[in-house]
Amino acid sequence: MQTIKLETYVGSDGVLKLELPLEVSDTDLEVLVVVQPKVKRGWPAGYFERTAGSLADDPIERPPQGEYEERETLL
Repeated sequence: MQTIKLETYVGSDGVLKLELPLEVSDTDLEVLVVVQPKVKRGWPAGYFERTAGSLADDPIERPPQGEYEERETLL
Protein backbone atom coordinates (compact mmCIF):
# COMPACT_ATOMS: atom_id res chain seq x y z
CA MET A 1 0.00 0.00 0.00
CA GLN A 2 1.23 3.47 -0.83
CA THR A 3 -0.09 6.71 0.70
CA ILE A 4 0.02 9.84 -1.41
CA LYS A 5 -0.91 13.21 0.04
CA LEU A 6 -1.47 16.16 -2.24
CA GLU A 7 -3.19 19.51 -2.25
CA THR A 8 -5.45 20.33 -5.15
CA TYR A 9 -8.21 22.70 -6.22
CA VAL A 10 -11.81 22.04 -7.19
CA GLY A 11 -13.03 24.42 -9.87
CA SER A 12 -16.45 26.02 -10.20
CA ASP A 13 -17.70 22.90 -11.98
CA GLY A 14 -17.29 20.93 -8.72
CA VAL A 15 -15.17 18.26 -10.39
CA LEU A 16 -11.97 17.05 -8.74
CA LYS A 17 -9.41 15.78 -11.23
CA LEU A 18 -6.54 13.63 -10.01
CA GLU A 19 -3.41 12.84 -11.97
CA LEU A 20 -1.03 10.65 -10.02
CA PRO A 21 2.19 9.09 -11.22
CA LEU A 22 2.11 5.47 -10.09
CA GLU A 23 4.79 2.82 -10.29
CA VAL A 24 2.26 0.18 -11.31
CA SER A 25 0.50 -0.34 -14.61
CA ASP A 26 -1.97 -2.69 -16.23
CA THR A 27 -3.46 -3.83 -12.91
CA ASP A 28 -6.53 -3.39 -10.75
CA LEU A 29 -6.28 -0.98 -7.82
CA GLU A 30 -8.39 -0.14 -4.82
CA VAL A 31 -8.30 3.62 -4.25
CA LEU A 32 -9.48 5.41 -1.10
CA VAL A 33 -10.13 9.14 -1.34
CA VAL A 34 -10.58 11.30 1.78
CA VAL A 35 -11.87 14.79 1.07
CA GLN A 36 -11.16 17.42 3.72
CA PRO A 37 -11.38 21.18 3.19
CA LYS A 38 -8.09 22.95 3.72
CA VAL A 39 -8.03 25.10 6.86
CA LYS A 40 -7.29 28.70 6.01
CA ARG A 41 -5.44 30.56 8.70
CA GLY A 42 -5.75 34.23 9.42
CA TRP A 43 -8.60 36.72 9.45
CA PRO A 44 -11.40 36.46 6.89
CA ALA A 45 -11.37 39.09 4.14
CA GLY A 46 -12.99 42.34 5.31
CA TYR A 47 -13.15 41.22 8.96
CA PHE A 48 -11.73 44.41 10.43
CA GLU A 49 -13.80 46.69 8.20
CA ARG A 50 -16.99 44.87 9.31
CA THR A 51 -16.18 44.82 13.02
CA ALA A 52 -14.29 48.07 13.64
CA GLY A 53 -16.30 50.25 16.01
CA SER A 54 -19.03 47.65 16.54
CA LEU A 55 -18.97 48.20 20.32
CA ALA A 56 -18.80 52.00 20.20
CA ASP A 57 -22.27 52.33 21.77
CA ASP A 58 -21.63 49.61 24.40
CA PRO A 59 -17.91 49.61 25.23
CA ILE A 60 -16.40 46.76 27.22
CA GLU A 61 -15.41 47.78 30.73
CA ARG A 62 -13.15 45.80 33.02
CA PRO A 63 -14.23 46.01 36.65
CA PRO A 64 -11.66 46.25 39.45
CA GLN A 65 -9.86 42.93 39.89
CA GLY A 66 -9.32 43.06 43.64
CA GLU A 67 -6.09 42.35 45.49
CA TYR A 68 -3.49 39.84 44.37
CA GLU A 69 -3.32 36.72 46.54
CA GLU A 70 0.14 36.02 48.01
CA ARG A 71 1.10 32.36 47.67
CA GLU A 72 3.90 30.19 48.96
CA THR A 73 6.96 29.92 46.75
CA LEU A 74 7.32 26.60 44.91
CA LEU A 75 10.62 24.78 45.18
